[in-house]
Amino acid sequence: MKTNMTRRSIIKAGAGAAAAAAGAFGSLATGGAWAAGSDKPEKEEVRIGFIPLTDCASVVMASVLGFDKKYGVKIIPTKEASWAGVRDKLVNGELDMAHVLYGLIYGVHLGVSGPKKDMAVLMNLNHNGQAITLSKKLADKGAVDGPSLAKLMQTEKREYTFAQTFPTGTHAMWIYYWMASAGINPFKDAKAITVPPPQMVANMRVGNMDGFCVGEPWGHRAIMDGIGVTAVTTQDIWKDHPEKTLGTTADFVRKNPNTCRAVMMAVLEASRWIDAGLQNKLKMAETVADKSYVNTGVDAINQRILGRYQNGMGKTWDDPNHMKFFNDGSVNFPYLSDGMWFLTQHKRWGLLKEHPDYLAVAKQVNQIDLYKDVASAMKISVPRETMRSSKFIDGVVWDGKEPAKYADSFKIKA
Repeated sequence: MKTNMTRRSIIKAGAGAAAAAAGAFGSLATGGAWAAGSDKPEKEEVRIGFIPLTDCASVVMASVLGFDKKYGVKIIPTKEASWAGVRDKLVNGELDMAHVLYGLIYGVHLGVSGPKKDMAVLMNLNHNGQAITLSKKLADKGAVDGPSLAKLMQTEKREYTFAQTFPTGTHAMWIYYWMASAGINPFKDAKAITVPPPQMVANMRVGNMDGFCVGEPWGHRAIMDGIGVTAVTTQDIWKDHPEKTLGTTADFVRKNPNTCRAVMMAVLEASRWIDAGLQNKLKMAETVADKSYVNTGVDAINQRILGRYQNGMGKTWDDPNHMKFFNDGSVNFPYLSDGMWFLTQHKRWGLLKEHPDYLAVAKQVNQIDLYKDVASAMKISVPRETMRSSKFIDGVVWDGKEPAKYADSFKIKA
């Protein structure tokens, strides 16, 4: 199949997909379940912020393919320059919702990453698909993974700088966890800096950092440009980890519950559409590569979304745990234990001074009842439990039980 489809042909193909999907969910669309009467969306134009990353795809495709209109809303994807900008615009109401870092929403809710405001996670947007990149200079000296990086840092003493994308965000937590699992204290042994995702590759090119953690396509872009190597993927740190969420303020949910449901349905449908097959993934890559969205070559996106990886040092592999947007609905459920995990890491690294009431905070933020309502209407299965068990790269298991004990159990912490 040719991947250089024109935008018009993509939209035309998408319209066909949308029509087919409408047939599958006809009772909702034609019955006007969320588009008329008391269930009519309170706000019909919804501004959703996004950062230029592959995992903004479900929000973008919900708009491009017209799934939003089916549920009585118009999604206006709004390209933002940094996560701090997304945070500020969510808090002040310039954005209604955002494709946003899980840990950012929790950081704002507790007031540790900017002004304190009650926040909401409506659903997960994706699992997996981020990576930690080390500079080619480090790789040439033998630092290609955690243990070899630790060894080099001990033998060649200097200030090492590593970048994440937001202080309480997912990328910060992935790189800190990974470094600590190799015996490196990310704060005492190195310098941590914050850099917006689209600027990572340019900053590494001019030598501003030794490594970074960011979402695709920027990990693969660093390899294509010959300036970095993939030391580890985030799915190797935590298989099927939560990543971006559809986030908003608690106020917005209270005032616009029908709008939230309509947007969630449109984004879920787009998520299902992306994961439905190779052709859809390639169409998605072609669409989001456009300068309106990620602004990169489609070849930087279309390999890793299919699980075709290379590390920049000659190794290639097929990764079954690549970025997923739906995966039969298992991606999108906002587990309480996932939100709680970010809080344990915020406490571990000194972002939170005291232990919060982990479970109570997760119940405030994660809109589980709203998600179940939407999933039920769309016949998407939901798990029985709101907690799940996960094993990390260091062999430690997190299951949501005894969060304070878990947070305090790490040898390397603030």
